Amino acid sequence: MEERIDYDEVFAPVARIEAIRLFLAYALFKDFVVYKINVKRAFLYEKIKEEVYVCQPPGFEDPDFPDRVYKVEKALYGLHQAPRAWYETLSTYLLDNGFQRGKIDKTLFIKRQKGDILLVQVYVDDIIFGSTKKELCNAFEKLMHEKFQMSSMGELTFFLGLQVQQKKDGIFISQDKYVVEILKKFGFIEVKTASTPMETQKPLLKDEDGEEVDVHMYRSMIGSLMYLTSSRPDIMFAVCACARYQVNPKVSHLHAVKRIFRYLKGQPKLGLWYPKDSPFDLVAYTDSDYAGASLDRKSTTGGCQFLGCRLISWQCKKQTVVANSTTEAEYVAASSCCRQVLWIQNQLLDYGYNFMHTKIFIDNNSTICIIKNPVFHSKTKHIEIRHHFIRDCNEKKLIQMVKIHTDKNAADLITKAFDISRFQYLITKDFHTILQCLSLKTTNMGMVLAYYGICHYLLSYKPEV
Repeated sequence: MEERIDYDEVFAPVARIEAIRLFLAYALFKDFVVYKINVKRAFLYEKIKEEVYVCQPPGFEDPDFPDRVYKVEKALYGLHQAPRAWYETLSTYLLDNGFQRGKIDKTLFIKRQKGDILLVQVYVDDIIFGSTKKELCNAFEKLMHEKFQMSSMGELTFFLGLQVQQKKDGIFISQDKYVVEILKKFGFIEVKTASTPMETQKPLLKDEDGEEVDVHMYRSMIGSLMYLTSSRPDIMFAVCACARYQVNPKVSHLHAVKRIFRYLKGQPKLGLWYPKDSPFDLVAYTDSDYAGASLDRKSTTGGCQFLGCRLISWQCKKQTVVANSTTEAEYVAASSCCRQVLWIQNQLLDYGYNFMHTKIFIDNNSTICIIKNPVFHSKTKHIEIRHHFIRDCNEKKLIQMVKIHTDKNAADLITKAFDISRFQYLITKDFHTILQCLSLKTTNMGMVLAYYGICHYLLSYKPEV
């Protein structure tokens, strides 16, 4: 192999975590079971196109030619080109057998037969699939066994770190086993619990004079928590806020991270509950704080997208520029939410759904007026063009901006920290609707009332088996 040559297109496309949640929501809506299979030695199936040579491995040296190297004919584990070669092999095989590849998500493969549909989602060598007709699932599994060595895992219960519990009345997605693991790893099994993941009275500061802590341990804790946000939007804002201090963490920052762990100790089994009887319509919520970051006074973008009552995706990100007004901060946040809505719309086209005029709820009237106004006047011309595309989406009726009261804005949780009274107010004011809408599987009302107001949109307790 020649030095200084970097091969193009070497990594295999993988499914986004939002695509997996969307897949599960659709399967629930269509009332079919999702199954999982695993390919054995996936990277060894394809021959590589480039010339690659490797040293003779220990124990397999040729005594007559000890200085010679082997020319690689097929992909090997650890080889740069192996993931891409495997993806090409699998995708070609599926396309040759009547499947269509998703136009947006290249890891989604679809096969339609009369009025039935078979969906296959690929994540390297882990494959989940389901169909409105059980015979199509059996035929797909048989098809895969004809070419590859497979391990049939049965009904999907675990995928990409997510625990998936498929029930008759819905699907529950959680990571409670992982919560227990990280609590043990960092020594939080025997600690006092916290009612919220972040304090409201003590904002995080740079704290240059503070005592330094072990940077490797701090980053390890943050990394563990970031992985957990795949099913826990309730800790998203707190984790993102603490993650900004990974370069030079202080004791005050470590205390903030420890509070998140103490909160998880008290609420280890919360997760996403997808009710079966919820409609399949796309709605979104967007929100932003104003100059909430203590270091540079930048605002935080928050957004979440639902299919009925099923939370599909959420975002929390500090904005790249300092907003000159609340309206500007909300406008940038709305643009970010719009981008995610457009991705979901295009993804759902492969499923056979065309969602136009999707409602995006926002609690700022001025932002709605700017979006509907095609004129770039002096108060908005400084905003980057990449944020103004939301106006074009509004004119094309791809989205519809709708005013909502701040108390009902589901994205509010992802932009700031709240005290416990705020949680209680939001959850108790419409409690009967919450129980009816989400089928919360708990009799401990005290625990529910002490939890986020957004829980009636986002989270539920683990259903009893």
